[in-house]
This record gives sequence, structure tokens and C-alpha cells, in this order.
Amino acid sequence: MTTTPTFIRNAWYVAARSEEVGDKPLGRTICNEKIVLFRGKDGIAAVEDFCPHRGAPLSLGFVRDGNLVCGYHGLELDCKGKPQAMPMQRVQSFPCIRPYAVVEKYGFIWFWAGDKESADESLLPYLEWAESDEWAYGGGLYHIKADYRLMIDNLMDLTHETYVHASSIGQKEIDETPLKTTVKGDVVTLERNMENIYAPPFWQSCMRSKGLDETQLVDRWQRCHFHLPSNVHIEVGVAEAGHGGYRAPEEHKVSSIVVDFITPETDTSHWYFWGMARHFNAQDEETTRQIREGQGKIFSEDLEMLEKQQQNLSEQPERRLLMLNIDSGGVQARKIIDKKIQAEQAAQTTGAES
Repeated sequence: MTTTPTFIRNAWYVAARSEEVGDKPLGRTICNEKIVLFRGKDGIAAVEDFCPHRGAPLSLGFVRDGNLVCGYHGLELDCKGKPQAMPMQRVQSFPCIRPYAVVEKYGFIWFWAGDKESADESLLPYLEWAESDEWAYGGGLYHIKADYRLMIDNLMDLTHETYVHASSIGQKEIDETPLKTTVKGDVVTLERNMENIYAPPFWQSCMRSKGLDETQLVDRWQRCHFHLPSNVHIEVGVAEAGHGGYRAPEEHKVSSIVVDFITPETDTSHWYFWGMARHFNAQDEETTRQIREGQGKIFSEDLEMLEKQQQNLSEQPERRLLMLNIDSGGVQARKIIDKKIQAEQAAQTTGAES
């Protein structure tokens, strides 16, 4: 039975953080493709995680002189998946295994899930915060047993913060404040502005770190931006009330970008690369550590909720879910994803017929 694809292939996904791939190869499944990442003679490389000799996972091997060596019988392959050598054997005529396009940039390794020949580096996102000393970044990685689109829904509807993250970033004013959703091209933006409220615990600690009085009233904002294929960047912050909120001068606010790279693993699991790029106390490593620790706890709460949600949906796939106005950001993001998938399918069908 043919199933409808659930993710875009001709796109860049974060496959790993740079520090994850060192001297040893790293095996990872992305968009149902089992790959192995390694540092070869030509830099970072990715090939299918399948030795052409006996089918062993190449991720269980090692790297020697820039070649990937199978840990089963010692077959060596280069960065393009071409067999190079094997003890006491002639293997140069062996066919290549599939190579993939990968690029290392901004501290991440990006993977192109489609044909290598169609990979376009100009489609990589531009991350201003990753190239500026005025910003600091800290983050981590979670493996979540849930459809990656459930995480997009989660991040494009922050009303759940009031309930899932009540002890850190949640507050009742999120529920009580109207939101605005806009679509511009392939970007969906959801915006919420809260005025004259008290900052929740997480933002109180951020205010203290900058020397602001955390007990005063603030204006708080949330601007969620969905970008293809499955990335959500959220502008967040608080400013001393009456100074312009989102547009307040730097000395009156603390602001950050919640960075979310959501990479499909299978139809019901994904890799969640989370982090926060902040525009205050950029050189303070202790602030980075504290925020990373706090964020990690917050996102672990999402993990439990999403995995239980996926279990329910898998057990009752015929159940129709309610759609409310708070779901508009996720709904619009899914429409754009579906449109791109359909375009890819149509292009493949046309190519096959010609």
C-alpha cells in the first residue's frame, strides 16, 4: 500500500550539532533514511549507513586517513561512498553506496534529504545571531517519539505554556491575549503582545541577570515564525512597561530568539535541536549555562506531552480533532508543508513519465 509522504525531501535539515561528529562516525536516521556522518578527507560527509559487503551499519566502524572503515570486515569507503580498499581483497570495482549532500555551518551539520545533485546551499537559512558577538547561544538535542508536525503545532501555539510550563514561562495572560497570524510567502508568523503584566519566573531571572527590577510591570511579546522545511524561530522577551515593548531600547528589555530545528526521523519520531540565542549579557557564560539548564527542563515537559499525544493519535487514527483559532499558526504551517510535498510528488511523476 502506498502511503502519502509526510515530509519535504528537497530541503536542508539539521542532522547534528558540529560537536557530535568528531573522530568517530555518527549514525542517524533522517526522513526515514539511515545515514552515517563522518569527517573525511574533504570535510564533513554523509553516506547511507549500509556496508555494501555484508550490510553492516557503517556507523559502527571508524575513520582512518579520511576514509570510513566498516567495523565488521574492514572495507574502506571514501567521502563519496566509493570502496577503496579491504584487507586481502580487490574491492575497487564494487559499486558506490549512496552519498548525500551535507554542509557544516553555524555550528550545525545540514543534511539535504533529496537527490544530492539538486542540493542548493543558497537555500540554507541565514542566522544572524550565529555570526555576531552581540549574541550568545546555548542549546541541546532531544529525540522525541512523535510526528515532527506535532512539535510545529506546539511551537506555533504558545497558549500551552500556561499549563505545560506553569512554573517557568507560563502565565494566565497568554490565554487572555488575542493573537494575530499572518502568512507571507512560505513564512507563517504568529504574534502576541501582553502589556502591564508581571514577568513569569524565567523572565524574572533574565531581568535580574541584566540588573533590571524583576518585580516591576513589563510588556511581554511572542513572535513565532515558521520556516520551511520544519523550523520555528520565536522572538521572545520582556521590557519595562511603557517603553515600547518589542521595540523598547536595549537598556529597558531582555530579548531572545528561541531556536527550534525540527528534523523528521521517521513518520512518528523526530530530532529536536533546541536552543536560545539571546541579545543580552552575551559574554556571560554563567547566564548561558543557567538559560540552557532552564530551557532544557522546559522542553523536557513538551517531550512527555508530545509522546503521549502521539500514542493517542496512533491508537485512534480515525479520530477527528477540533480546530480552534489558537491553532491557526500550526494549520497554516501544515498547509505550506503539504503544498511543497505535493509539488515534489508532481515533479517526480512528471519526470517518471517523460
